[in-house]
Amino acid sequence: MLATAIEGLAGAALVLDGRRRVRLATPAAVKLLGTKIPRGALVTELLCAGRTKRPLADALDAGQPVRAVIPMPGGPPGRLLHVRAIPHPTPRPRAFVLLLEAANESASDGPVLFHGMWTQDARMKEVFRVIERVAADDDTVLVRGETGSGKELVAGAIHALSARRKGPLRVINCAALPSNLLESELFGHVRGSFTGAHRDTPGHIQLAHKGTLFLDEVAELPLDVQAKLLRVLETHTVIPIGGRDPLPVDVRVVSATHRALRKEVEAGRFRADLLYRLRVIPIFLAPLRERPDDLGLLCDKLVLDMNPGRRRKIERVAPAALAILARHAWPGNVRELRNVLAYAYAMGDGPLLLPADLPPELLSPAVAAAPAARDETGEAPTAMSDDIARLRDALRRADGNRERAAAALGISRVTLWRRMREQGLLRQR
Repeated sequence: MLATAIEGLAGAALVLDGRRRVRLATPAAVKLLGTKIPRGALVTELLCAGRTKRPLADALDAGQPVRAVIPMPGGPPGRLLHVRAIPHPTPRPRAFVLLLEAANESASDGPVLFHGMWTQDARMKEVFRVIERVAADDDTVLVRGETGSGKELVAGAIHALSARRKGPLRVINCAALPSNLLESELFGHVRGSFTGAHRDTPGHIQLAHKGTLFLDEVAELPLDVQAKLLRVLETHTVIPIGGRDPLPVDVRVVSATHRALRKEVEAGRFRADLLYRLRVIPIFLAPLRERPDDLGLLCDKLVLDMNPGRRRKIERVAPAALAILARHAWPGNVRELRNVLAYAYAMGDGPLLLPADLPPELLSPAVAAAPAARDETGEAPTAMSDDIARLRDALRRADGNRERAAAALGISRVTLWRRMREQGLLRQR
């Protein structure tokens, strides 16, 4: 029973006494190593026998914590074993807990940190290579990805790697502003052009001169604003609201959307000529649910980033908690994961993140969504089959407060409003 309990917290683990002998092995550790582990076995003989380089054994002998990657004992050539040794806070001789994990052969070249994006997924690494190749030129880039998947980080990476990196990077969310205000924010206005226009005010396009303009949620642009943006891209000039003379601008445009713009064109909501102008180079970001190898990696990275300045310091996520996170579909992607971890910081105590620390909606089987199917274009749709149930549940828990419901779902209030509109929930409120 004790071994099973420890396995729920630590997964594959060995508990050692002060003489480095195994006092307890969890069933997962026995399965991972593929051999019986007798009580009292010397761990250095079990894991390091016959090795000329023994960093793990040396650290254990010195009573020091250590992380090591060693050949899998008794395994085929090339298989590796991650070992983390955690000493018990007692006087020498120190007891240890060893946490064991098989190295992921699919990520044998290791994780990559690229301009704030952390992954070991092969598709994401290919996206990074594409970004490096296209950054040097001034072609427009259209980033397709779900909310919270890192579209703004991609735009930032393109800007940082380009010859425009010393210029400004201007960001505007096209879904966050009403049509009249959006037009003014993009193109600027001259004094007296409307009530309250007391002075000439440049828009984001002018302010991005010699730099990069990032248009997030570009599919939300009204058709009349799309026409004006098309003219900017064609003429490299901008005419502010109320102005007469075109002003030259030198701007690279990177845009992003969670929608399939070709479908928006077919529905008459987006101009085909603007699509072709914006989509010279398309980049597709895989959602977090399709990158299962990244979940644990991102948890470790986010915890490392979030620990400073918080009441609670988390050292690791318990395997049982990670299993719950792994079955979630993450409609809010990495942003939602960060919000879930923030909840865990607030609700739990101690260095180990436990299942009880997680939000109730992740613990309920009714809201543990399955991976989304792909649509006829071969791409994952942005709304899952149980999206309506998730939205209703979040709104119910928040007593109808959309801001709190959006925070619980790991999405912005604007994204929540848009999904409610798409699912017809606005009419029911």
